Amino acid sequence: MQATEKIWRNGSFIPWDDAQVHVLTHALHYGTGVFEGIRCYDTPQGPAVFRLGDHLDRMVTSGALLYMRLPYSVDELRAATMDVICANGLPSCYVRPLAFYGYGQLGVAARDNPVDVVIMSWPWGTYLGEDGLKNGIRAKVSSWQRVGPNVIPHVAKATGIYLNSMLAVTEAINAGYDEAIMLTHDGYVADGSGESLFVVHDGVLYTPDLATGILRGITRNTVIQIAQDLGYTVVEKNLIRSDLHVADEVFMCGTAAEVTPIREVDDVEIGVGEITLAIQKAYLDTATGVSDRWAHWREPVENFARAEA
Repeated sequence: MQATEKIWRNGSFIPWDDAQVHVLTHALHYGTGVFEGIRCYDTPQGPAVFRLGDHLDRMVTSGALLYMRLPYSVDELRAATMDVICANGLPSCYVRPLAFYGYGQLGVAARDNPVDVVIMSWPWGTYLGEDGLKNGIRAKVSSWQRVGPNVIPHVAKATGIYLNSMLAVTEAINAGYDEAIMLTHDGYVADGSGESLFVVHDGVLYTPDLATGILRGITRNTVIQIAQDLGYTVVEKNLIRSDLHVADEVFMCGTAAEVTPIREVDDVEIGVGEITLAIQKAYLDTATGVSDRWAHWREPVENFARAEA
């Protein structure tokens, strides 16, 4: 990880190396935090954050599902995010807001624990690699099931839930694959360890329904709208493992992964298809400001000055 200069914590800036917490912090023991992954892109019109308001709205909702009331409004978090980007001078960066139950009582119930909020930014290239973005990745259906909606609310982007994802993707990487695909307890396709999933068959896009308990992916929503605007039909429905193997195309999407083709699932060769590449191009052109279409998703960073090399 490349360190940057400043991190925003509870309303003020601190140096990167000073961003520390007590070892008895509640979230460190019990995974009681919520976060977002956001990208700022260096567009021809200057740095712009992609779907910032939607991410921050979801973060507040995630907190509510953990009985956590964030001490800052969405507007305050938006301003702080812009300040962090400006403070670090990176026109293209990954932004990570995080709210968590801090140091206080260590009982499992977070009673009277403070809610700490931090916002970080740093350079982060293509999550699954440039080659994966171009030529596709290899994925494996995991032996680990996606956690059920009545076990932990996966619609909340909560830190503790990602233990489920960590186990799945580590298993996949150890077996020689790039990413994991997780199924629900009743055998339906859920998602990747940190991405939403789409299948293409006979020119129609299929994606697991939100009723499976998956995260309400913002990139998923973006891809659905882009695909429909490009003239493709998108169907949200239950998918089974075999649907992945007989698909014409399969791809993953997420803020970090953007739109990444899956060329192989469980050693079944699928390849990289034209529809996936068309949606990938439209998505990246939109996020980077190459296209004026869907420009309302980009929020310009004002008063930005680039960091000196």
